[in-house]
Amino acid sequence: MEEAAPEAVRRSTPGIVAPPENNAGSVGSLFNSGITNSTTLGLLGGSVIVTVQLANPAGSGRTLYVSRFSGGITVSLNLLSSFSGSMILSANGTLASPSTLTPVNSNLSSTNTSVAAVRFSTSAPSGATTLMTLPLQAGPFSSNVFGSYVIPPGQSINLTVSGSLTVGGLLASTAYFAWWEV
Repeated sequence: MEEAAPEAVRRSTPGIVAPPENNAGSVGSLFNSGITNSTTLGLLGGSVIVTVQLANPAGSGRTLYVSRFSGGITVSLNLLSSFSGSMILSANGTLASPSTLTPVNSNLSSTNTSVAAVRFSTSAPSGATTLMTLPLQAGPFSSNVFGSYVIPPGQSINLTVSGSLTVGGLLASTAYFAWWEV
C-alpha cells in the first residue's frame, strides 16, 4: 500500500511568468510609434482621421509582433454636437499621402534601431483587409495583444482612428503601436 505524499511535497511554488515584452524591452527590441491628428472643425462639423501603418519591409530578416495598440479621441466642443467614433485594425493596404514616423526604442539606453517602416496618413488605407472594427466613445482606448498579431517581412498592419462631430469643435484622433522584433 502506497503512502500519500506529505503536505509539504504536494505543495509547489507557482512559476513566475512574464509577457515577452519584458525581455524584449530589456534587450532593446521593443519599439513604439504613434501620432495625433488634431483639427478645429467649422460650424458644420466633420471628421478627423488618423491611420498609423506598421510595415515590415520585404527581406528585413525579422518578424514584428504587436504588443499593444492604443489611441483615443479627444473632443472639445464649441457648441452642442453629436459625436461618433471608431477604430479599425486592418492588414496591408495603401496609405494616401503618407508621412514617416520614427520608431522609438523603449529601452532608453539601447542603440538598437527598428527595421519597421512606420507611416501615418489622415485617411483610411485603401485595399486593406479589416481585422477588427470597434465603435469608440470620446477618450482613450488600449488593447494589449501580447504578440497576437504577427507581421512577417513584406506585410503590414494599420490602426485607423476616426472621430466625427455634427457641429464645430476641436477634435483629435490618436493611433499608436508598440511592437517587438525577432
